[in-house]
Amino acid sequence: MDTSDTSNNIKRTIAAYIELTKPRILLLVLVTAAIGFFLGGHGIQSYATLILTLAGTALCCAGAASLNHYIERDVDTKMHRTKFRPIPMGIVQPAEALGFGILLVILGTILLVWKVNLLTGFLALLTAFLYALVYTPLKRITWLNTFVGAIPGALPPMGGWAAATGTLELGAWVLFLILFIWQHPHFYSIAWMYREDYERGGFKMLPVVEPDGVSTFRQIVIYSILLIPISLLPTWIGMSGAIYFWGTLIMGLGVLSLGLVLSRTHTIVDARRLLRATIIYLPILLVLIVTDVGF
Repeated sequence: MDTSDTSNNIKRTIAAYIELTKPRILLLVLVTAAIGFFLGGHGIQSYATLILTLAGTALCCAGAASLNHYIERDVDTKMHRTKFRPIPMGIVQPAEALGFGILLVILGTILLVWKVNLLTGFLALLTAFLYALVYTPLKRITWLNTFVGAIPGALPPMGGWAAATGTLELGAWVLFLILFIWQHPHFYSIAWMYREDYERGGFKMLPVVEPDGVSTFRQIVIYSILLIPISLLPTWIGMSGAIYFWGTLIMGLGVLSLGLVLSRTHTIVDARRLLRATIIYLPILLVLIVTDVGF
């Protein structure tokens, strides 16, 4: 094997291990953790603590993602959207992904407990545990996996808050609720778009269990309605001001309107529009809550 082939194989392996960490999810986790840190600490009081918090959180999140790849390795070979992942492609062996994931979670937890505080380390470990060992297996058992999976998805800002303050105050729980509610219209739109793929993989997603979509669209509308008052809580408790209030209210109504349209049309096009709206919604909300902060 010549030097160029060796170099290409190394690059391919590195890229595969990066893919195991699910970089897009990891980025969202780090952003929400940083915002929790900022809001909890009324600004950034220690950049060193913030960096350590993000590093430990990243390790735990990346480890949980790798464990998800390992646990779902057989299912990934059956689904169009996952069959090119590192394990199905044979780039990373299952045992390697398992060891990689466990190592990252352990290192991240130790770093957070040692350099930040026990509560932050516990929340990061809890997030990894719920995602990899509760939510992931539940996808093959019950459609309630989406509800359960929204819990670890909403914990990172609480971890950031705990890192800055050592406690979990009302504001931390408000951030948790916003992310928890937001994930339902977001992930149910994805589930509707890829319901045939999920069925091939044996996942008990709601559109697979009830193919007519009535229950899926009901969940989308209910949680879109709930998202409006829940997302306004930061203003009501003094965390943010009027700009955040009106901006978030308008966005929430927009998400709800798209959810109602999808509930009537049942089309992939409208499901994709709702998905895009939720993707746009969250970063704008986070920008608004930081720029219009009410301390």
